[in-house]
Amino acid sequence: ESAQGAASPIILNALQRISKALFDANCSRTIAGDLYSSTIRKSFVISADQAHAHHPNYASKHEKIHAPHMNSGIVIKNNCNQRYATNSVTRFIFREICTKANIPVQEFVVRLDCGCGTTIGPILCAKTGIRTVDIGMPQLSMHSCREVMGVMDLTYGLDCFKSFFKNFREIDKNLVT
Repeated sequence: ESAQGAASPIILNALQRISKALFDANCSRTIAGDLYSSTIRKSFVISADQAHAHHPNYASKHEKIHAPHMNSGIVIKNNCNQRYATNSVTRFIFREICTKANIPVQEFVVRLDCGCGTTIGPILCAKTGIRTVDIGMPQLSMHSCREVMGVMDLTYGLDCFKSFFKNFREIDKNLVT
């Protein structure tokens, strides 16, 4: 952790300042605090990165039923060690966002005997309490000089974000947990 970066207080400070700026100066501090709490409760983070696609030369690195393929949809990333922030509620919300736009979704689960990187998702979720889903577009050769991804997955990503801004409030409003 440091004064800069994802684990710094910058996100919390920004959210608090924005909430404070949005309430009328004549309102009480209680209302301002409620606005901040309400903002956190109603927020949703899509931590979007890339995802390791199934590589035929390294097929053993994936669980057979959780091996993302290129041009087959956005990947929801899962890890029982919390290296990704996805949970059952955020997975459901994200799937509904994609369903509204007819976007295919794949699941990626890290094998327990394999190491796993992380994303900004778990850091932001832990610092703010905002619901978070970790997703990615499948690609081969991540972090190499020749990364490869499918054109359709890029289109699915764009359509996903459009669907989020169009449909999230309705989905969230109707969610019963």
